[in-house]
Amino acid sequence: MKNLLCVTTLLWAGLFTTHAFAAPCLKVTLTGTQGGPPVFQGQAGSGTLVQFGDDANNCSDINLQFDTGRGTTQRLSEAKTPVGKLQAIFLTHMHSDHTEGLADMMQLRWHFGSGGPKVDLVCSDDAPSPAGHVLSCAKLAGHIGDAFIQSGEMAQRLAENGKRLPGGPAELINLKVFKPSGTPIEVWSSDSVVVSAIGSRHIPGHASYRVDTPAGSVVIGGDAGNDTPKPPRPSSTSAQVEKLATGADIIVHSTIHPVMGPDNVSGFPPPIYFRQSTATDLGSMAKRAGAKHLMLTHLIPPLGAKRQGPYPIPGGGLTESDYKNAVLDGGFEGNVVVGTDLTALRLPQ
Repeated sequence: MKNLLCVTTLLWAGLFTTHAFAAPCLKVTLTGTQGGPPVFQGQAGSGTLVQFGDDANNCSDINLQFDTGRGTTQRLSEAKTPVGKLQAIFLTHMHSDHTEGLADMMQLRWHFGSGGPKVDLVCSDDAPSPAGHVLSCAKLAGHIGDAFIQSGEMAQRLAENGKRLPGGPAELINLKVFKPSGTPIEVWSSDSVVVSAIGSRHIPGHASYRVDTPAGSVVIGGDAGNDTPKPPRPSSTSAQVEKLATGADIIVHSTIHPVMGPDNVSGFPPPIYFRQSTATDLGSMAKRAGAKHLMLTHLIPPLGAKRQGPYPIPGGGLTESDYKNAVLDGGFEGNVVVGTDLTALRLPQ
């Protein structure tokens, strides 16, 4: 009887210990850090994976992908989160370096997961531009498989396996559009995880997102910039993103180094420079918002690159220290992460 009591006590102790250590956790992984359409040393296009769970499942109960630049499928595979495990995908705006991986991701789900479940695609409603064209996430989603349909691949694949959806990968998308404004609105939720969005300036329809979980919060700024398109202005960063980021633990944001500015000799187009947020101004914003961590991504220029596309980098390639020093010049005293593909940050650390 004494031995039985001891065994029972040990079993209960083990269960309690396992439960005690299954604490909630948040994990943020940069699935692509390339700045803009160029390619440098195989970097993937823009993307951020946000995961929530607990210690027992390595923070993987809920898997959310923000932006889907080229190579996202490969990076997700390396992060041990295949595209079939994503519950939702969020797009900040309709630029190819943030969206061109989506067709690859949905085609893969169509091949091996036509039975579902569908994945939520969360993005801005149709946004007319001053030039007269319309930026449309809905049309992107609806026509995501058109090239494969037109090439005959869909018909050939369906002939091999009639269980696949006849309309192609678009049939696996559950589209959720919203109208972004200057006030945060809830755009997605699951249990204790809530995603909110705010309208921000870059191109029409640009949105930035915040994920709140019991383990912490993260803001994904996308390519947001200041509403005033060029100096004079107090900052290159977005007041809307700053509002969204107030009190957040982590800010993930696209970054341009001041070396690319028109006062230098790179020849980088001033309008494109001015619509990005500089590393220095991001440091100032992160300090004002009270963030603990600032993750720089979509780096313009990439670390070590001698050119950004056709534009030479004054003084040669930049280092991690160059980016960190630029952030420090903005007064931020928290943790600065200069992003490379698959760099990850976990809360609690």
